[in-house]
Amino acid sequence: MPVSAADLPAPLTEADFIAFDDAQAQLGQLLFYDKILSGNRNISCGTCHHHDFGGTDGLSLGIGEGGVGVGPERRPGEGDDRVRKRIPRNAPALWNLAHEDIRVLFHDGRLEVSDLYGNGFDTPAQEWLPPGLETALAAQALFPMTAQFEMAGNVGENEVAGAVNDRIDAAWPIIAKRVRTIPAYGEMFVAAFPHIDSPEQVGIVEIANALAAFMGTEWRNFDSPFDAYLAGDTGALTEAQRRGMELFYGDAGCSACHAGPLLSDQQFHALALPQFGPGRTRAHDPYVRDVGRVGKSNRLEDSYRFRTPMLRNVTLTAPYGHNGAFPTLEGIVRHHIAPRESLVRWTPDMARLPDIPWLAPVDFLVQDDPIERRRHAAVLDLAPQARTEAEIADLVAFLGALEGVTAKTRPLGRPETVPSGLPVD
Repeated sequence: MPVSAADLPAPLTEADFIAFDDAQAQLGQLLFYDKILSGNRNISCGTCHHHDFGGTDGLSLGIGEGGVGVGPERRPGEGDDRVRKRIPRNAPALWNLAHEDIRVLFHDGRLEVSDLYGNGFDTPAQEWLPPGLETALAAQALFPMTAQFEMAGNVGENEVAGAVNDRIDAAWPIIAKRVRTIPAYGEMFVAAFPHIDSPEQVGIVEIANALAAFMGTEWRNFDSPFDAYLAGDTGALTEAQRRGMELFYGDAGCSACHAGPLLSDQQFHALALPQFGPGRTRAHDPYVRDVGRVGKSNRLEDSYRFRTPMLRNVTLTAPYGHNGAFPTLEGIVRHHIAPRESLVRWTPDMARLPDIPWLAPVDFLVQDDPIERRRHAAVLDLAPQARTEAEIADLVAFLGALEGVTAKTRPLGRPETVPSGLPVD
């Protein structure tokens, strides 16, 4: 049965997004690729959210602090500087995160818009999050800097890691001082922020707001064939894409979770995706596993549930799932259709994990625990479906219609150099 206009989301427009200052976005572009924000000055935001990989890193689980290179060719380093742990989850895409309706970020939703702590957000920093962060995207930008295996480094290696070990907010002034004492940065902050009269006034809040201005404008994109169709161009989709759209919004029920203009309900669902890697657990959890939303909420009913991803430009952000378990769109679609069978059929070679011999014993350790496997497989929010090969192909075709015409041509792109003089990945 063909879908009606009432079944489809409203088109996205510029008015749906937070407006940012251009000078702040240009400053944020440099900061995004500057390794000065990391404890050991060896990794930037852009290392794991690179332009060449659609704002991600092309890996199932990233290689963070201590690694060398970008994307699938990134390697774990050597000697004392080598990585000590894989990043537990897939690097999330950045597309359209400055939409006015965004209320929750990270795979487990550990950052939410909230007045719980009096600073506008419920985050791992709780009441120690600094005031003045203008958006959820700005608040989010602070946490990779304080994460040991992402950007901070290990205790004893640098002053940032040591400060984080004392209290999370102790590291941010150290990073801010590094930035503002670089003359070029100091001048740009004074020019970009009306309330900043001298570089000495620059704090982590201004840095985070600049990063958000860059991410919020750089990764804004909604000129896909599907967007054209929503805007009234009935010929924008191929026949296969239109059939896939009708399945997506009809019998296949995809839009129950991938709902609304953002193609996400911003809620949490259990898909029984294969488990591997170090995982993210609750405090004192002895298991190598990923418990999902319950790690934030401490509600047992949230076990193994993860935030519904938005889907525009999904063709550019493989691999798929909160841990990048599936290398192709067809693979993740098939998992949604028959999750239990897919879980059984999944093999470790499907994960994009660069070889790290000293971490290999942990990579698939969770699968050796039959109790954890049964516990994980028992929590599932997907009902199996009977879909033909042609229907699967049509669904994949529709997902292809979500790629923006200009998605690969970003407004600012990757800078060749940054004011710190550190190398740009």
